[in-house]
Amino acid sequence: MTTRNIEEYLEAIYGFEEEHKPATTNEMANRLRVSAPSVTEMLQRLAKEGYVLYEPYKGVTLSDEGRTVAKKIIRKHRLLELFLHNLLNIRRARVHKQACEMEHVLSDEAENGLYRILGQPDKCPDGKPIPVPDKDQKDRTTHEPLKNNVDLRPRVLLSLCSLRSGQKANVRFIDGGKMAVNRLHDLGVTTGSQIELKSCAPLGGPAEILVRGSRLAIGRGLASKIYVEVG
Repeated sequence: MTTRNIEEYLEAIYGFEEEHKPATTNEMANRLRVSAPSVTEMLQRLAKEGYVLYEPYKGVTLSDEGRTVAKKIIRKHRLLELFLHNLLNIRRARVHKQACEMEHVLSDEAENGLYRILGQPDKCPDGKPIPVPDKDQKDRTTHEPLKNNVDLRPRVLLSLCSLRSGQKANVRFIDGGKMAVNRLHDLGVTTGSQIELKSCAPLGGPAEILVRGSRLAIGRGLASKIYVEVG
């Protein structure tokens, strides 16, 4: 069983690999805010336990086993960020720290539930990919039976402009950066709000919507970032 400390190291190494940067002792120390000797000691331990491939002065890479653990914890982290920001409307500046605290105690069952409730997303609020689960975990996510009369079926999300004119739906996800999210929030388009598509102009023209009693025209680019659930 991995500890929180091990998971944080594996998560950090995975982050360097995502960024195509070498995970050197000094870089690891800076990112984790610990001393270089502490990093060296932990990397030696991780290598002994088979989580990493480590050569002093040459950096460290994840083994297959280490990468599996890292992907799992990062998947939980990024799902939590999406949940905290998009459903609970917590500011982006605060979600990372809170997700760091929660990722280590989130059960696999809760992770699967989040994945379904969020509409099986593939990106976190910062646009980073949410790692795909291993095959056996993915099978449990998509085919697990309903429990306690709670409907956990995967939600089908549609782009706003995929709706028919006059069709209503609930906003579930805004796939955009801070400026897009803030702009839509200012217009009353927030996660959970009901929205009605009045029309989408041809050739990439604006979309006309009804939200919170106001009829608005928004650019197609902004409209394409809104994902909704019908019913």
